[in-house]
Amino acid sequence: MRALIFAAGLGTRLRPLTDTMPKAMVPVLRKPLLYHTLTRLTAAGATEIVVNVHHFADQIINYITQKDWGIPIRISDERQQLLNTGGGLRQALSLFTPSEAPILIHNVDILSNTNLSALYSEAEQSQADSMLLVSDRKTQRYLLVNEHNRLMGWENIATHEVRSPYSNLTPSDYHHYAFSGIHVISPRLEAALSAYPEAFPIMDFYLNECQQFRFEAKIAQDLHLLDVGKLDTLSAAEDFLQTELLP
Repeated sequence: MRALIFAAGLGTRLRPLTDTMPKAMVPVLRKPLLYHTLTRLTAAGATEIVVNVHHFADQIINYITQKDWGIPIRISDERQQLLNTGGGLRQALSLFTPSEAPILIHNVDILSNTNLSALYSEAEQSQADSMLLVSDRKTQRYLLVNEHNRLMGWENIATHEVRSPYSNLTPSDYHHYAFSGIHVISPRLEAALSAYPEAFPIMDFYLNECQQFRFEAKIAQDLHLLDVGKLDTLSAAEDFLQTELLP
């Protein structure tokens, strides 16, 4: 398994903690969020990991280099410019060992009970250009998925904004699922990514290109997920780790 951890974000919702540290280093059960993501990925069989950095990047770099993780962990340095998730992915691709094997992408602030190894294996066997882990949970922004689990578009149910390359798409005709922040992408998409600006969200790419490429939704029926994005989620994150993930 090859994996990329998105850890470059500013973490503005976690201020004032992120006024002095990156989001990835915010402690949960006395260990950084980054630790929990790295150990989950290595336990799932990751053989190499890339971590992108920007905000207080030196803290992340020092933390990674001071410990032997048992596998190569490389840094995708965005200190000069924050590249967002799409640009961050495109830059990180060059740091992996050349291979046609897919790359599992994991936001550093997501905790879940997902079987990452099984997700990666399924994506690899499916030959999908990308497989996005989704679930049937309440949110304002939904991915629109057809009966064959293909990504068709996106809807914000609060504003009624719809995005899709398919003309005259009717959102009510499709399943609505919430994205988890975990996905597996094929390096075959590198050429298509090169046509995008230096910094852009990966979701823009998915929504613009879902007619051209095979982007599949992996629907997790029993997904327990926590986005550790705000101060009031930190205690919930401790409970989640103790009840869902730790032995």
